[in-house]
Amino acid sequence: MKRMLEPVPSVLIGVAVVALLLHGPIAQWPGYHEFADRSPLLGVANGADVLSNLGFALVGLWGLHRLWPARQRPSVARGWPGYALFLASLVLTALGSGFYHLDPDNGRLVWDRLPIALACAGLLSGACAENRPNVDARRMTALLALGAVLSVAWWHFTEQAGQGDLRPYLLLQAAPLVLIPLWQAISGAPRAERAAFGIAIGLYVAAKAAELHDREVLGALGWMSGHTLKHVLAAAGAAVIAGHLAWRVRAAPSWGVKPLQSGGQAAQ
Repeated sequence: MKRMLEPVPSVLIGVAVVALLLHGPIAQWPGYHEFADRSPLLGVANGADVLSNLGFALVGLWGLHRLWPARQRPSVARGWPGYALFLASLVLTALGSGFYHLDPDNGRLVWDRLPIALACAGLLSGACAENRPNVDARRMTALLALGAVLSVAWWHFTEQAGQGDLRPYLLLQAAPLVLIPLWQAISGAPRAERAAFGIAIGLYVAAKAAELHDREVLGALGWMSGHTLKHVLAAAGAAVIAGHLAWRVRAAPSWGVKPLQSGGQAAQ
């Protein structure tokens, strides 16, 4: 059964690429920068949307602090290049998104989307390297990071040309939601691994739903907008992944994976 599933991730990506090509450019929706909560907080303009990004910085810094000394341990070594990019990008997301939300416009939005794309690339690379033992983790991370940068650059330059196109960026954001559970199923990843990523994916999906209902959430809660809630839920999802990686190191140094060879590939 697992052998039959092996080509499914590649087939799905191929189908998604073809579908997006046939669909044509996907533009940023009108009024994207018109967020529901524009009130200052603690003297900061658009304070809730700005300050709620602190969660990303806290998770990223905590994860790097806990995992960097253990990066050569078998429990995290195989996926470490990707996970390191993921954690560092969380810190950059806090900075970039905070900068954007102080005065939202397309120019600042580049610095919001770029670290988010890099975080998705890092997460994809880490999970891919752990669940596909023949993958060169460092090369995969570098290629996906380049793809992340190009996806945001493509949107930026097409936007400046008059017809912005979010297709590569959206594909990169959606890919972890589908590919990571498939890779884990194919490789027979431990239940704790699948549960952690499943919870994180669920929180991220909830975050995107909150983003799409920015004003409705503010109207219902009265004290928090959908976009602020998006930041909180997305940071919580990242915290689940960082916490799971830290748990691996603490609970089982030889947790289910093999160490990297000096060339970057998993030992066979």
